[in-house]
Amino acid sequence: MANELVINTTSHETRVALIENGTIAELYIERAKVKGIVGNIYKGRVVRVLPGMQAAFVDIGLEKAAFLYVADVFDPLDEFESFMDGNGKQEEPAEGETPDIHPMHPIEDLLQEGQEILVQISKEPIGTKGARITAHISLPGRHLVYMPTVDHVGISRRIEDEEERERLKEIVERIKPVGSGFIVRTVSEGKSEEDLQSDMKYLIKLWDEIAKRKDKGNPPLLIHSDLDMTQKVVRDILTESVDRIVVDSKPEHDRIVQFITTFMPKMKYSIELYDEEEPMFDHYGLEVEISRALGRKVWLKSGGYIIIEQTEALTAIDVNTGRYVGKHNLEDTILKTNLEAVKEIAYQLRLRNIGGIIIIDFIDMEKEVNREKVYGALEEALKADKSKTNILKISELGLVEMTRKRVRESMGRMMCEPCPYCEGRGYVKSKTTVCYEIFRELRREMLDIRGTKATLTVHPQVADLLYDEERRGLEELERKFKKRITVRAKPGFHQEQFEIAII
Repeated sequence: MANELVINTTSHETRVALIENGTIAELYIERAKVKGIVGNIYKGRVVRVLPGMQAAFVDIGLEKAAFLYVADVFDPLDEFESFMDGNGKQEEPAEGETPDIHPMHPIEDLLQEGQEILVQISKEPIGTKGARITAHISLPGRHLVYMPTVDHVGISRRIEDEEERERLKEIVERIKPVGSGFIVRTVSEGKSEEDLQSDMKYLIKLWDEIAKRKDKGNPPLLIHSDLDMTQKVVRDILTESVDRIVVDSKPEHDRIVQFITTFMPKMKYSIELYDEEEPMFDHYGLEVEISRALGRKVWLKSGGYIIIEQTEALTAIDVNTGRYVGKHNLEDTILKTNLEAVKEIAYQLRLRNIGGIIIIDFIDMEKEVNREKVYGALEEALKADKSKTNILKISELGLVEMTRKRVRESMGRMMCEPCPYCEGRGYVKSKTTVCYEIFRELRREMLDIRGTKATLTVHPQVADLLYDEERRGLEELERKFKKRITVRAKPGFHQEQFEIAII
């Protein structure tokens, strides 16, 4: 079945879905009010240096000051033997692990308050955190990522053929400017020197224009905006494995055609304009999948299910057998459920764009060989994920600890907001608990305030409970303090909210 990019564009929102084998694999959303800023380059001003954290806050004109860690500060006096993937969007590390850069000097020797600095967004603001920035500028192209501040050539680890890796490295090292660095991207595999050189010339010209603009104007100042989301996705995802692009907007269709003609003229693709009356995402069945991806419970075909809980610090995933009872013995039932859950977990992580620390609680398996099977299946399932992942072995408790590179908000955090009723806790105090809190508060109020009558205003369901099962508690308080208590229901009240007025 063909792989497709389906692009839905309106005046307020753009959605891009990557469909693999008839199933939505990745979803990108950009809203007109909240444009993506990863990859943007700013001229900023250091507002605070924190020696204790070896970090600094930089004003780049956003609502919150951006966070700059010491390893992300470029010091021209130091020679770095490695590079950092500064644009944050490029998720194809070069050969070897990307080590942290440890400057010769602490951050207070590198930066001072009020200093002007050129930085790039590597992570968008997520939750309560400001944007993460880096001074290691990187400009992604179709085949290469240009790093003007680092003298290094790296090859994507996804290119496994050693001869091809050597060929690409030799070409880039021979044609690149002295003192500059490049990452060779996965899509470069099999490409000619002409293709790489064309990309290189474009990126070098782009950097020259940025270098000229940085000396004009005072910070905070936007120096360079990266491509919009549609163009980024086309640039980064459109490979030979994608057979067709479907767009439901004529202007967007023309922009994509022009972009591909300019930057990817040799690409063989089919781009179609969708002009049916039925909304395109409904036609492809994507709206149902998106709604399903916002739920906490995901059912498996066997009858088992997984629970996905996102918190501020990490994401917890729990695997359960549910309605699946198996056919032979308990260990086989557990193994089959875990193996089925592995595929769904890898799919959901990619679709929901869940990043950071992830804890997976598989059903406990007694046999070590079965634990190895599940771990191997998880490693294999995550190979299709472009985001970098690190996985630890399954523990004796059946837990897997892993991390997934996070650059932008997850689907859930982008499309949803914390419940104002429960304040994001996911639960509220029971009506019975609220009744007992009211009784305690009435005792305090009646001791301190003189009067003959108390009016209690509560949520309607709490009022029903006070009139029925908990009526005895109110009567005891009336007898003890010789005051009449009147209960008044107010529909607009929170279930936990109540007011006491003594007259």
